[in-house]
Amino acid sequence: MIELLDVCYVRMGTKDIQTSTDFATRILGLEVSESSRNSRHLRSDERGHTLYYHEGDPNDHVVGFEVRDSQTLEIAAATLEDLGHDLHRGTRDECDSRHVRDFVAFREPSGLKIELVVQPEIMGKRHFPSRDAGISGFSHVGIFSQDCKRDEAFWTQVCNARVSDRIGDVPLLRVNEIHHTLALVPAGRGGLQHINHQVESTDDIMRSYNLLKQHNVPITFGPGRHPTSGARFVYFQGPDGMTFEYSVGVNKVDEETYRERQFGFEPFSLCMWGAKSNLNGLEN
Repeated sequence: MIELLDVCYVRMGTKDIQTSTDFATRILGLEVSESSRNSRHLRSDERGHTLYYHEGDPNDHVVGFEVRDSQTLEIAAATLEDLGHDLHRGTRDECDSRHVRDFVAFREPSGLKIELVVQPEIMGKRHFPSRDAGISGFSHVGIFSQDCKRDEAFWTQVCNARVSDRIGDVPLLRVNEIHHTLALVPAGRGGLQHINHQVESTDDIMRSYNLLKQHNVPITFGPGRHPTSGARFVYFQGPDGMTFEYSVGVNKVDEETYRERQFGFEPFSLCMWGAKSNLNGLEN
């Protein structure tokens, strides 16, 4: 079994690196940690980066997950090869670009590229964003699934993810004590559905909600509260159609006592306050 510790970064192509950087810093509230003519590394917490933009295809999505050490990475690589996955082993230059010791890349069953990484860099300098959005860190992703049952089996049987809750056929999966690290959203394609950053308070949610409206950023869901994780949230659309989320108050799971729950696929399973969802794959 592949033992994942946490999600650690997202890499994405963008049509316009300057527009995406401006949004990430001025609106989203991230900090540029490294910059070149065609790429940007951006921070949201103590890690060297959690979001990477490069000029290229906006549908080019990569999600990085941390594993414990080199031995764990080799076990993961052998497991994936035995299952018939095509692996790419990171070159020295590719590892340096990601600020990791080592990584292997493959595609999960719906086609999203996944990178398993060892020792992502931590920075001694505190995260200092250009806008005080109250962000405390990058926390989870939603990914599109062409077959939720099949993909759930990959994440829970090949990897160490556990189902926390389901909303209809949508599983919310965790790899640590946080309620979920990824959500599988039914779609006719693979790729990223949304990117989540945790913030410190509900006040941060509402301050950002008002700022987003002032800047005419499309709000796709919220403000609201998820009955599954307990988190208060707001979702909004960034460059190239990518959805971002702020949330606060996500539940932690006691592995010894917690049992997964089944919610019906209906509006109040998505938001107990009654907000209407316009999220891709979760419209109501």
